Parts: sequence; structure tokens; C-alpha cells
Amino acid sequence: MLYYLFQYLEQEYQFPGASLFQFLSFRAGFAVILSLLIAMVYGKRIILFLQKKQIGETIRDLGLEGQKQKAGTPTMGGLIIIMSTLIPVLLVCDLKNIYVILLVVTMVWMGIIGFIDDYIKIFKKNKEGLKGRFKVIGQVTLGLLVGAVLYFHPEVTIKEKDSTRITEEFKVEKVYGKELQTQRTNIPFFKNNELDYADFIGWMGDSAKEYAWLIFIPVVILIVTAVSNGANLTDGIDGLAAGSSAIIVLTLGIFAWVSGNIQFSNYLDIFYIPRVGELVVFIAAFVGGLIGFLWYNTFPAQVFMGDTGSLTIGGVIAVIAIIVRKELLIPLLCGIFFAESLSVMLQVGYFKHTKKKYGEGKRIFLMAPLHHHYQKKSYHESKIVTRFWIIGILLAIMSIVTLKIR
Repeated sequence: MLYYLFQYLEQEYQFPGASLFQFLSFRAGFAVILSLLIAMVYGKRIILFLQKKQIGETIRDLGLEGQKQKAGTPTMGGLIIIMSTLIPVLLVCDLKNIYVILLVVTMVWMGIIGFIDDYIKIFKKNKEGLKGRFKVIGQVTLGLLVGAVLYFHPEVTIKEKDSTRITEEFKVEKVYGKELQTQRTNIPFFKNNELDYADFIGWMGDSAKEYAWLIFIPVVILIVTAVSNGANLTDGIDGLAAGSSAIIVLTLGIFAWVSGNIQFSNYLDIFYIPRVGELVVFIAAFVGGLIGFLWYNTFPAQVFMGDTGSLTIGGVIAVIAIIVRKELLIPLLCGIFFAESLSVMLQVGYFKHTKKKYGEGKRIFLMAPLHHHYQKKSYHESKIVTRFWIIGILLAIMSIVTLKIR
């Protein structure tokens, strides 16, 4: 693999000023370029293959402008994202890194669930696709696996800050921080920006803290399920899910970068997470795949990602956020996904409530998810997508700013 070639160069050629992170940057740059090329070059071939096999989207008539013209557009385009991400990752990532392993498993796992769903819709002519309970079982199983690995695996640690001390001989000695196997996480906007999941059961005694996994793992399951479904709901108009996801993933790449660098993490007063820097390479490949797919998915879309792509994107975003200990930022950073999901829950809940109370269901929005509401108000798809992207960028900036505002 190319990873070992880069590792050899890193060990053999110690150029002046060269550092681990400069070689990491080189591998990340290589990964993003390679993933872009794969998505751009082979993406077109995949689209032609899908067209040849008549793997097209079945459009339900929702009375939306331009909707009928999309019937027959190739779907399962999420395969482009998955392929263009995994090939660079397998070539230039350290495949022994536990975080990379988790993300590869997440991408394959959610990709399979989404593929089965799309397959049932297209080839079995069942518009409902994979039954909801089976999707949830798959998401919960993945969340259980991810939560258990992140809690129990010995390489999932944070490192205490280095410090100095004065000895009895009045000499200054450096004290190196220890690696701790703990599930502390960062809380945005608070001065003491640490939360330990063990504190939720700490009132039962110190011995009870050993069972903090009873809190942590269900939280991971909830996050994985919520974000993957949020991404799925966002995938409703051309370019919205892919573009919004690229913004989110790029922001998480910045978090991974600073969390994996002891100097930056110390300056920003966030956790230094050993071995998490390798995620930067994975994220670079993922961003390249998303942007390459977006080339064919912008209005008018030549391909849709389908559940193969949307469920995968959401699952990977959730796991990255948990790994870099920024899961509490998800409602802000993934605000587009959150708003889309919330609009559906409010719409369904209010409709059921009013129907039970008045005998006739009423709606808050003209249509849910939220992007369809604006389509019903006669906004053009491109305008809706562009404005959602702008909001996504603002939310990403606010998320990054939380590194210093407390």
C-alpha cells in the first residue's frame, strides 16, 4: 500500500522543519485529489451503467414543480461516494488505526443497509423499500458496535496535558501527561468544557462509574440513528444532502486536525486525542468523494445518491463527531439535518394531535421535510439549495468558533 511508502519517506527523509503533520497533510492532499479523480472519472461510467440497467428513481407525485421530469434519473449514486472514499483510504491510511477501522466498517455497514433499501424500491417495485424496523435494527446494531469499541478499546484514549515541576534540587522537570481511557467529551460554550458520562451515575458511588457504558453506548446509538436518518430526510432535492454534508465533514476534519495535534489542542484547551490525526486522511478522501459526486448531483441532477448514499453519509458523520468528542455540537453543526428531521416530527405530531382533538388534521408546514415547504412556496430548487448551503456554512463557522468562545 502507498501508506507504507509514505511511512518510509517519513522515516528516511527528515527534511529540515518536516514533521509528522506535514506528511499527514501530504497524504490527506493525495487522498482528496485521488477521490475527486475517481468520482469524476468513474462516476460518469457508473451513471451510464445505472442507466443501462434502468436503475432509475421512481418518483411519487407530490405536486412539486419539476418533479415528474426527474422520473427515471439513475439512483444508487451513493456507490460513487463509497467507492471514491474507500479506495484512497485503503491506499494511504493506516489500516491498523482503530478509528479508521471503525469508519470503514461504518461506511460499508450503512452502505449495505442503504443498498438493500434501494434494491427493494427499484427491483421489487416496492416504494416503501426496506421496512423501517429493519433500518433501525441496522442502525442500532452499528451504534452498539461503535459505542462498545470506543468505550472498551485500549487505544481509544485522551492524553493529559504536559506540565512542569520544580524538584527538591530546584530544577525544572517536564512531566509528560498520561493517556487515559475515558469517555470525557467537550461541551461547547462552557468555561469548564468537559463532560464525563461517568458523572451521570457517579452519585451512586465510585464503583458505579465502571458502568458508565450504560449511558455512553445508548447515547452513541441515538446519535448514529438520528444523524443517519437526518441525512436521509435531507436528500430530497438536487445537491442539498451532498453539499451540506461536504460542509459538515470538512468542519469535522478541522476538529480532527486540532484534536490530533498536541500543540493546537493545548492552545485551544480541548482534548488531545492520540492517533486521531489519521482521521484527517479519511475525511479528506470523504470530502473529495462528496464533491466529486456533487458534480453530477447539482441541478439538474444526473444521478441521485439514494439511501445507499444518504444513510452512509449520516452514519459516517455521526461516528466522526463522536470520535473527535464533538457529539454535543451535532445539533449546531448538523443544523440542516436537525431542521429537516424536526420539521417532519412537528408536522406528523401536530397533524395527529389536531386530528384527535378536532377530527381533522392540520399542518404546520405546506409539506415536510422543510425543503419541500419552500418548494410549495414556489422557490426554485437551486435557490433553496444555495441558501441551505449558506446556512450550513454559517453553522460550521459558529461550530469552529466554539473552540475559543466559552
